[in-house]
Amino acid sequence: MKERYFYPAIFENAHDGINVYFPDLPGALTCAEKNNYEEAFKNAKEALELYMYTLEDEGMEIPVPSNIKPQKENESVVLIEAYMPIVRMDMETRSVNRTVTLPEWLDKRAKEKGVNFSQTLQAALYQQMNLPFTPQKRKSGN
Repeated sequence: MKERYFYPAIFENAHDGINVYFPDLPGALTCAEKNNYEEAFKNAKEALELYMYTLEDEGMEIPVPSNIKPQKENESVVLIEAYMPIVRMDMETRSVNRTVTLPEWLDKRAKEKGVNFSQTLQAALYQQMNLPFTPQKRKSGN
């Protein structure tokens, strides 16, 4: 797997905002508010990172970036980078929500004692799999 990917993105100025798409990556698109190029760039980077992570994770072929030129007056081409070591680490350590079922009396007593359900479940799963337990803090936005 590569450490970095670079792909051209088309930034299209529309009447209602900025549309961003990657001609080499079908379905990789995003947008931003009108004249908010910082948001457009950030969203484009995130879209590329998630797209490339998905391709890698599913073992799919990675397309070769092409040399794209703007086709319309309201378009510009921006080269976007995805630095994958950080993306992979974030994706592999992100927290996910799980629904659990337990008796009401146990839920009530655990709440009274201030039990951290997530940490308790993590510890039990680590123990069940004979892994050393290292609590992970939940990342915001996940």
